[in-house]
Amino acid sequence: MKTMFFTQAADDALAQAMADDPRIVVFGEDIPLVRRDLLVRFGPKRVRGTPISESAFLGAGVTAAMAGLRPVVEMYMVDFFGVCVDALLNHAAKTEAFSGGKWTVPMVVRAPCGGGYGDGGQHEQSLWGWLAHIPGLTVVVPSTPADAGGLMLASLQNNGPVIFLEHKLLSESWLEFLGSGARKTVSYDIPAEGAKGEVPSKWEPIPLGEAALRRTGSDVTIVSLGVSVHRALEAAKILEAEGISAGVLDLRTVSPLDKTTLCKAVKQTGRLLVVDEDYETFGLSGELSAVVLEAGLSCKYARVCTQTTIPYNRNLEDQALPNVERICTSVRQLMK
Repeated sequence: MKTMFFTQAADDALAQAMADDPRIVVFGEDIPLVRRDLLVRFGPKRVRGTPISESAFLGAGVTAAMAGLRPVVEMYMVDFFGVCVDALLNHAAKTEAFSGGKWTVPMVVRAPCGGGYGDGGQHEQSLWGWLAHIPGLTVVVPSTPADAGGLMLASLQNNGPVIFLEHKLLSESWLEFLGSGARKTVSYDIPAEGAKGEVPSKWEPIPLGEAALRRTGSDVTIVSLGVSVHRALEAAKILEAEGISAGVLDLRTVSPLDKTTLCKAVKQTGRLLVVDEDYETFGLSGELSAVVLEAGLSCKYARVCTQTTIPYNRNLEDQALPNVERICTSVRQLMK
């Protein structure tokens, strides 16, 4: 086994797929710089920069996919989907259904997401619950380098539109950028594991819609995704010292959702805590509770989510986003 950083792993799997399939092209703002290794290897016809117009280049990605290519369209941040949501909501997500399967949109839209570094509520959102709410979209949120590569390969092989979200606090390129200039004195809630880890010598696709049990536990099931998986694992270690056995389930994909593994884990513990950096109301946390109830399971339930617009002030931001302390407090309440 070899080790890679999180973004490096996703790029490596992308390069492997590009070598095998000439239909895969990559484009977006500053992509010749951001993906310069891919540019050097595959050239400017397959790795292209675009004007600063999300509506234009995401719309181009939809039509390119319909015309026979398999584009990877890169957004600067997930927050900027608000500029070009029509291409996703009314075109990419609906083309296959409207055409009776005659047309498909095999496109990967790659975007950084998440907060915890002081960039405010217009640049730190997660939004995977909002995106997964749209039928026809697959939403992927890896938490480890191995998953970043394996899920990237699976996304590239998918015949419909996939939203591939990478949390900034797991991305070595983002951490390098965030730590520059005046931010050198700012500390970030970076997990001990996740940003770098073991990866296979050759990438194989990880099936979309399969959760991963990162830690077994008999008292409570903590369900999360992205960087919060590592916060949940850290919280589980703290709780273990208090005699509480907490399991951690990593969803890996929001849509499709692994309902079977979720219900199996909750049935074993009888307690469910959802840790979700996305917004609490009308989001993933409520959907997971509905899945458990519809399966006929009874459990004690709590959630640790983002409840309001993310504040710019770092102290207020730390209170608004999920963290290890909030997770531990919620588990202790569930155990009462």
